Amino acid sequence: MTAILSEKINDAQAAISGTLIETPTLTLNSDRWRAVLPSIAGGAVKLELFQQAGSFKSRGAYLGISKLSTENRAKGVVAASGGNHAMAVAWAAQKLGVSAKIAIPKAADQIRIDGCRSTGAEVILCEDIVEAFAVMEEISSREGAVMMHPFEGEHMTLGSATCGAEFATAHPEIDMFIIPVGGGGMISGMSAAIKLARPSATVIGVEPFGADSMFRSFVAEEPVRLDKITTIADSLASPMAMPYSFGVTHHYADEIVRVEDDELRQAMRTYQNILKITAEPACAASLAALTGPLKERATGRHVGIIACGSNISMARYLNLLEQKQ
Repeated sequence: MTAILSEKINDAQAAISGTLIETPTLTLNSDRWRAVLPSIAGGAVKLELFQQAGSFKSRGAYLGISKLSTENRAKGVVAASGGNHAMAVAWAAQKLGVSAKIAIPKAADQIRIDGCRSTGAEVILCEDIVEAFAVMEEISSREGAVMMHPFEGEHMTLGSATCGAEFATAHPEIDMFIIPVGGGGMISGMSAAIKLARPSATVIGVEPFGADSMFRSFVAEEPVRLDKITTIADSLASPMAMPYSFGVTHHYADEIVRVEDDELRQAMRTYQNILKITAEPACAASLAALTGPLKERATGRHVGIIACGSNISMARYLNLLEQKQ
């Protein structure tokens, strides 16, 4: 069991105030929403894709780097990611005047590679994410740079907790929250903040069937590692759960459900049709769960979903939507 203190969440909120964005929420009450959603009593979507660097990851990245000692700041930071974490660390490092090196798989979306470079980070292109993590560890060992893990660590959980606290405060009527799960950095913090503010609320995580490490970890009641990943949601494609983020998530979240890639594609289309936003697959996961496996259970509830971030090129976005369902 891993508990989070309310005081630490309050301190995290103070640390990011004025730099990170308290992202907006929109209600799910329009006729367009009613046409595609189950018969919910009401609800809202938190638009975290409008956060600094395009995703919730910036909260934890900024918080983590801001807490470094002067000595460690001088050594710089290093990260390994092909997703939104790469851009978040690059942005946060620039904001705080710290040098950053980002190891990124060559297959990563070009918009993410370019985004890291545009903020002054040094990008090291790697064959795959396994090599990227090896490069990160080698740089840290050789140069003393501080490793910024994409989801494992108190700063990442507390960063996400600020998002959960904002959502719970803005919408006291919501009694069911649906949160995307990759490695667990988002759901660990959000579930803690929500349950501390509203113990009776239901908090459900959602993963793709092809990257369901947290679902399997809940079943095993301990962190597990997957043999392979097969999903279009690259930002949710963690091959394993890890002790800290799993412990917090297992303590606060009620359960994890899974969605098919085609359900993600349909949710991407829905966001485009109704809100005119370009949601990457991970960004659409909460909505996919609401209109899919949680459709019946959400009936009559006040539901909160989150558009967690979106850094996707138009070419890849269109390619995903054009793939046959």
